[in-house]
Amino acid sequence: MSELRPPWYLKPMNRFVKAIQKLGIPAGPSQILTVPGRKSGKLRSTPMTPFTHNGRLYTVAGYPGADWAANARAAGAGTLTRGRRSRRVKIVELNAADAAPVLRSFAVEVPVGVGFAKRSGLVREGTPDEFEALAGELAVFRFDPQD
Repeated sequence: MSELRPPWYLKPMNRFVKAIQKLGIPAGPSQILTVPGRKSGKLRSTPMTPFTHNGRLYTVAGYPGADWAANARAAGAGTLTRGRRSRRVKIVELNAADAAPVLRSFAVEVPVGVGFAKRSGLVREGTPDEFEALAGELAVFRFDPQD
């Protein structure tokens, strides 16, 4: 797969979503994941769309090599926020075999993510088969409650 870059509108859109969430207004299904940066240690916040698969909460990186995914991987824990509600979570990255069924589910459960993947050229049709084939290329994380 050729190196994909985030679309030009992603940073302005993420700033907008973070701003309205900071006001306590939930932005559709999105939540904000906050983790320390892997180099600076400074808190980094990124909008994402977690979804439930087999009773557990997951998220998928929108493209290979996403900075937020590297930060989440290094941190191993963070905070998920939606509106004014926050919760601490443990962040567990899945291996390719465990990610495959989650990616199939993502294709059905997260239409906004499918649209993003189609516009960025990651997939053509957005089918479960196409997403399953990305196992091992896209980072897939499970969020577990942290006590």
